[in-house]
Amino acid sequence: MDIFILFNWLCLLSERRNVLFIIADDLRTSLGCYGDTVAKSPNIDQLASKSQVFLNAYAQQAVCAPSRTSMLTSRRPDTTRLYDFNSYWRVHSGNYTTMPQYFKSKGYFTMSVGKVFHPGIASNHTDDYPYSWSIPAYHPASFRFEKKKMCKGEDGELHANLLCAVNVTEQPGRTLPDLESTDEAVRLLKSRVGDDTPFLLAVGFHKPHIPFRIPQEYLSLYPIDQMTLAPDPDVPKLLPPVAYNPWSDVRRRDDVQKLNISFPYGPIPKDFQLRIRQHYYAAVSFMDAQVGRLLSTLDQLGLADSTMVVFTSDHGWSLGEHGEWAKYSNFDVATHVPLIFYVPGVTHYQHNCGYARLPLIVIRNVVELVDVFPTVSYQAGGTAPEPCPDVSFQEELCTEGNNLAHTFRHRERRVDEEAVSFSQYPRPADTPQVNSDLPDLKDIKVMGYSLRSWDYRYTLWLGFNPKTFQVNVSDVHAGELYMLAGDPGQDSNIYSNSDHSVVMTKMASLPRVSKFFEFYSFSTNLLVYSFSDLRFLSRR
Repeated sequence: MDIFILFNWLCLLSERRNVLFIIADDLRTSLGCYGDTVAKSPNIDQLASKSQVFLNAYAQQAVCAPSRTSMLTSRRPDTTRLYDFNSYWRVHSGNYTTMPQYFKSKGYFTMSVGKVFHPGIASNHTDDYPYSWSIPAYHPASFRFEKKKMCKGEDGELHANLLCAVNVTEQPGRTLPDLESTDEAVRLLKSRVGDDTPFLLAVGFHKPHIPFRIPQEYLSLYPIDQMTLAPDPDVPKLLPPVAYNPWSDVRRRDDVQKLNISFPYGPIPKDFQLRIRQHYYAAVSFMDAQVGRLLSTLDQLGLADSTMVVFTSDHGWSLGEHGEWAKYSNFDVATHVPLIFYVPGVTHYQHNCGYARLPLIVIRNVVELVDVFPTVSYQAGGTAPEPCPDVSFQEELCTEGNNLAHTFRHRERRVDEEAVSFSQYPRPADTPQVNSDLPDLKDIKVMGYSLRSWDYRYTLWLGFNPKTFQVNVSDVHAGELYMLAGDPGQDSNIYSNSDHSVVMTKMASLPRVSKFFEFYSFSTNLLVYSFSDLRFLSRR
């Protein structure tokens, strides 16, 4: 089978594929194809069945604008210098080439629908048009109602609630943002039929982002009496206060305010927790239905055989794990995302009798969202940007990720214990504040740098200067260490119980780790574990 895959890959390498790039908002790996037994996601699962599925893909920062900018430029947040929503990378840090801009420079017609770049200052109020897109980006008109009082409460009045299942026929325009975005994406796909110019269409769905303003019928897929709480709903005793996100965005919703929950650690009542989880899953199913409409359109238009489909999310979302809700942290539930590649002729090949599916291809080793740009550009039949030098502020086109093309040519044979992903999150203080979830750049005092490997997640919270963008490696505010073999939920922080006299002696032999720490000017005095010591601890 490997020989056949390689032959197909070589034959198709020179062909330029269209690209349908789909990104969900705040979607954790709550999908059937990722083993979630609660989720009903038949369309994404069907896509996964003929795709390559990366089971351990991680975002670089668990909040929308920094993550999307990082992924679409293939630069880490410390290179884009975007940790909030308040700057545009081209003027703030460097004139970096984006993934759609790269495709546009290669002759592609590039289109954006919905939330792809984060709208506003972070994309120059234009979604980076005209650099990235051949035509102005489309945003659904109904999105302007998303934060308004659109949710009917028990009192019959309209509120700005977190839980907001609605009768769509009663909404303005009798529609919702993701319905409008799908309509526009379908229209654009139809407009490409018969045009020999290859295209990249990026479609950004707003769900399952809060508020959960979704068609009310999707709640019936998840009866409340069948919903369960998170397996670890309490704040871990040894969780450093700086690591906790107090989910301020959730708290300010009208229905949550009525619960009078104490700040920052007061728990949400269990019956309301169940309803949040029910609405989140319903929002996932609603978004999945829109993905199904796009995939059906590709089939109906005869574009499926020439169009690569990439499905992912900007970051995850906590559903009560560790006593947390929303994103805004370095935990797996906030950084772990789905990443699915359908590549015609590679993951789904043609023979004399038509198309046939390969067995489900899964990659278990750790990858990152900065890997998306080089991998998409290469798998579409082009070339990937070259790796960035250690300091790349002056480089317009390069990647701080990895081209994952080799994973499509060779089946995964073993665990790569040296494969790692890096995430980070800023905080304004060592204890939870009202702005802890999303501090403005000027207020950032601490940066949590987190390394995720196959065996563990290791995080250091270090002093940070927002004026110079420098981290003080000798100013360690707190640390976290979770050994995943015995603690997959990351509930038992063993950092304070461990010997921190060990220096990372293997830096030089681990290029990805070495480059990361050198880039941030981490000295050899930084007290972190070597990979061998961490693996030793995991066996104790």
